[in-house]
Amino acid sequence: MPGSTRRPHLLVVMGVSGSGKSTVGAALAQRLRVPFADADDLHPPANIAKMSSGESLDDADRFPWLEIIGGWLAEHGTAQGGVMSCSALKRSYRDQLRRHAPQVRFVHLEGSHDVIAARQASRPGHFMPASLLSSQFATLEPLQPDEDGVVVDVGQSVDEIVEQSARLLEPTAPAGTPTEETR
Repeated sequence: MPGSTRRPHLLVVMGVSGSGKSTVGAALAQRLRVPFADADDLHPPANIAKMSSGESLDDADRFPWLEIIGGWLAEHGTAQGGVMSCSALKRSYRDQLRRHAPQVRFVHLEGSHDVIAARQASRPGHFMPASLLSSQFATLEPLQPDEDGVVVDVGQSVDEIVEQSARLLEPTAPAGTPTEETR
C-alpha cells in the first residue's frame, strides 16, 4: 500500500523446551520473509554446561544471554524485522527483551506437560535434558493481557501453527472494515 508505515514483523516464539520454538520460528520467519535466529545458539558455554548437567539456569545466568537476544531484536526490529525462538518463560525476561525492542510481539507455543514430554523424548542429543521440563513449567508465566502476543496450541501441525500465528498477528482492520470472521 503506497505510503504505508507498516512496521516490520519482529517476533519471539516462546514456550517451554520441546514446544517447537525453533521449528515454528524458522517456518514463521520463512513465511514472513525475515531473518531467523535461535536463542539456544546464543547461550554462553557455561549455560549449556549447566543445563547439560541437569541444573536449571537462574536469573543471573539468563541476564547476559537475554541482553544478547535483546541486541539481536533491536538490530533487526528497525528495518527488516526478524523472528527469534527463545523460551522467554518469565514476564521479567520478556520485559528485558522489550527494553531493547519495544515493538516485539510474542507467539507463545502452549501445550500440556505430557505432549511436550513426548516431543522432548524425540530429540536425542539436545543439551536441555527432559528432567528439566517440570522446572520449565514451574517457571512459566503465561502472556498477560497487556503483553503484545498470541497463544497457539502446539497440538497442530507446524503448518497449522504458522498459519494460525500469522493470521492472529495480522494488524486489526480499521473499524467498519469486514474481516474474514465477519464475512
